[in-house]
Amino acid sequence: MATAKTKTAWFCTNCGNEYPKWMGRCPACGEWNTLVEETKVVGKSADRRAGTEIPGGSSEPVLLSEVDSSEENRFSLNNAEVDRILGGGLVPGSLVLIGGEPGIGKSTLSLQIPLSCPSLKTLYVTGEESVRQVKLRASRIGGDASNCYIYSETLMETILKKARELQPDLMVVDSVQTMYTQMAESSPGSVSQIKETAALLLRFAKQTGIPVLLIGHITKEGSIAGPKILEHIVDVVLQFEGDNRGTYRLLRSIKNRFGSTAELAVFEMTGKGLREVSNPSEMLIPMHEEGLSGVAVCAMLDGTRPLLIEVQALVSSAAYGTPQRSATGFDVRRLNMLLAVLEKRAGFKLGVKDVFLNMAGGLKVADPACDLAVVCAVLSSNFDFAIPANVCFAGEVGLSGEIRPVSQMERRIVEAGRLGFKKIYISSFNAADVSAEGIQVVKVADIPALCRDLFRN
Repeated sequence: MATAKTKTAWFCTNCGNEYPKWMGRCPACGEWNTLVEETKVVGKSADRRAGTEIPGGSSEPVLLSEVDSSEENRFSLNNAEVDRILGGGLVPGSLVLIGGEPGIGKSTLSLQIPLSCPSLKTLYVTGEESVRQVKLRASRIGGDASNCYIYSETLMETILKKARELQPDLMVVDSVQTMYTQMAESSPGSVSQIKETAALLLRFAKQTGIPVLLIGHITKEGSIAGPKILEHIVDVVLQFEGDNRGTYRLLRSIKNRFGSTAELAVFEMTGKGLREVSNPSEMLIPMHEEGLSGVAVCAMLDGTRPLLIEVQALVSSAAYGTPQRSATGFDVRRLNMLLAVLEKRAGFKLGVKDVFLNMAGGLKVADPACDLAVVCAVLSSNFDFAIPANVCFAGEVGLSGEIRPVSQMERRIVEAGRLGFKKIYISSFNAADVSAEGIQVVKVADIPALCRDLFRN
């Protein structure tokens, strides 16, 4: 057996590459100030890894033409939103990483899943809470806990031994930053420990066919904590978004080897856990009396899911000389561009006025189809003219003031008609056959044409 030797190495927290000395910029990924110092044991770790076996099955080389190409067998988690974002259910042997800010609902969702699926034998491994704390949270959430085993442990070798003895249908690990393995000598949460822990869980999941839900923390920049290689190891990466002070949470698919990444799940945080929101448009459309200016509704898409969101704008005279530009949930640079288009191409003098913009519901939107609704909300507030509540918009605004078409217009129009809207403004450059029953489609070519039709009364 080789003699263990200790040396100091520098690891990049973004890509996981190792360097003998500190550098301000990682040569591999180009990120600045991402190198951290760790103690590395040479020889001892290699011997431990060689002696570590995870029974479960071996594989042999096979011809690609002989591989079964049928769809993956999936099982439901009794949660329509989670099943849909996973691509139709959980695939056996998959490794799913759920990330999000502290208090956003990661642990609540991971415990709510086994409590709503009593038919699945679940092993819930917690490294952050005691068994009693998990029990108190389970009592608050409710559900059937007759087939859910709680295990408070952080050593991966012990956890995998217990999992092989129990043979669960599902294993939940909360969280990867608190786990450690004897194959790495550094402290839990370090680059080496996260890499080794994730690799062990991946081997366990693939060899035994037991799916693993892995909870991960995020950094202050909003990315998954630990090396970037962690996201490459796992099969699915889901990220929680939303404001901790609000009630709505968004679960977004960042990576999915078994389905589409253009999916979005919406939840509402209640006193009894996360509630599925099957129709998020109903929570985002206007919740006030009619006749208010500065409000417009946009038919947008988040991934492949059509949403109708309320855009709120306030235009007022600049009280302190320098006009303010503020946007919540919308790119303030794009707001400045749209205001410049209105002033240059349509003749509206907004350069001496304060403009405040807000996307209702706490959503952060990036769909260019919101441009038209933003422009209409700003003009509505500027003119103090209320846009009818049964009118919505979907279109991108170009630098010359033209209204450009956006993708999947049929889905936007159908969703708007289903929610009771009577009129939708779109680009005149859209396909001629874009229509839907029960809603009038109005095509406009540019901002002046839109103003003549919308504000003519």
